[in-house]
Amino acid sequence: MGLPALEFSDCCLDSPHFRETLKSHEAELDKTNKFIKELIKDGKSLITALKNLSSAKRKFADSLNEFKFQCIGDAETDDEMCIARSLQEFATVLRNLEDERIRMIENASEVLITPLEKFRKEQIGAAKADSQVDLVRQHFYEVSLEYVFKVQEVQERKMFEFVEPLLAFLQGLFTFYHHGYELAKDFGDFKTQLTISIQNTRNRFEGTRSEVESLMKKMKENPLEHKTISPYTMEGYLYVQEKRHFGTSWVKHYCTYQRDSKQITMVPFDQKSGGKGGEDESVTLKSCTRRKTDSIEKRFCFDVEAVDRPGVITMQALSEEDRRLWMEAMDGREPVYNSNKDSQSEGTAQLDSIGFSIIRKCIHAVETRGINEQGLYRIVGVNSRVQKLLSVLMDPKTASETETDICAEWEIKTITSALKTYLRMLPGPLMMYQFQRSFIKAAKLENQESRVSEIHSLVHRLPEKNRQMLQLLMNHLAKYAGGLGKKCVKC
Repeated sequence: MGLPALEFSDCCLDSPHFRETLKSHEAELDKTNKFIKELIKDGKSLITALKNLSSAKRKFADSLNEFKFQCIGDAETDDEMCIARSLQEFATVLRNLEDERIRMIENASEVLITPLEKFRKEQIGAAKADSQVDLVRQHFYEVSLEYVFKVQEVQERKMFEFVEPLLAFLQGLFTFYHHGYELAKDFGDFKTQLTISIQNTRNRFEGTRSEVESLMKKMKENPLEHKTISPYTMEGYLYVQEKRHFGTSWVKHYCTYQRDSKQITMVPFDQKSGGKGGEDESVTLKSCTRRKTDSIEKRFCFDVEAVDRPGVITMQALSEEDRRLWMEAMDGREPVYNSNKDSQSEGTAQLDSIGFSIIRKCIHAVETRGINEQGLYRIVGVNSRVQKLLSVLMDPKTASETETDICAEWEIKTITSALKTYLRMLPGPLMMYQFQRSFIKAAKLENQESRVSEIHSLVHRLPEKNRQMLQLLMNHLAKYAGGLGKKCVKC
């Protein structure tokens, strides 16, 4: 039920019923006043939130506008160009929408907050002030009439002066959303084009993904076969030993080597920045020698001598395989294990007459005294005895003796270890670093005839002395594998 009507005639009677009716009107005005105060508070909070939202969306639009797509390759497709400019288009739409939102926010205070404040203060506030007539109602009939008139006026005014600002505010919202709708229609053509470009790009990605994945698996299985064509014979990271005031340190470098010019370039690597850490240094290679394991605390090391730089440059590879590749590229050699340096010919393993004499002596001793021993070439001799035998065999004074002259005092395991050690002491392997991959590839051929033919061809590409020594060893190993009565093989 609604409020009971106030009659001017009741003012003069001032009955209890009149008083109750008047209080109900006053209570309604007080309720309306509190509601409008809360509504104004919530409206201000809403306007503040809309301002913050607009600010955040403008910042988001600015971020979109600043980002630039970088496509792979020199030329861009139409789809890539469409996608590349999409973020700028998104930013433009958001900015236009926020411009309209700001206009709505600026009008909101004028069309909503100000009218409500005015109505609450000027109309409801005036009626509440007039309620002081209670103190003088018994004596001032005219005052009570004016109060009733004011109460009735406020009750009627709130039906339009209170609701009308809310309607104006909602109209501003509708205008904002309508503007968004118009922007969406204008954006429609670009949206359609962008959707097609995205789908085309996705289709191309799905079409090539399996091929790229297959290529990735092949490269994982054999990375060396798929290495990018490079002007360098070898390149990669190495740790270079550098002398400092407080001792020595190992500094990471990106190194490149060109076999034709024998040029080594070392670029310092900065661990913190992940980039270049100093000036490049280039030297010309003179020699490369594998570093003995027991001569340094680091693994996978080798020494490089340069033509244009004094001293030895000690480098550490990332792995044993990596060291092998670097030494292969630089035509590296094994270290000399004999420490006798009294003459130029001593302490050096070579494929010369002395070298062939040593190998023949060892083979003859094994074939005459130890061919039936268990663990031949597997059981190693005592290192000091092996080195002593090598010193005797490599001494020019004893090297000219008969090739069968190795005393029976030397154990077979010492002789076999001396043979293996001498081969390790050569400047390079018998089958040579440069042919290693070719030998491995040939050995993996499934067809036996092709495999034998390819290996035969590679053997005959070796230098004459390497081939002769290889033939000597193969004949010996064939005897060991099949017994002394087995026919010797020919390389």
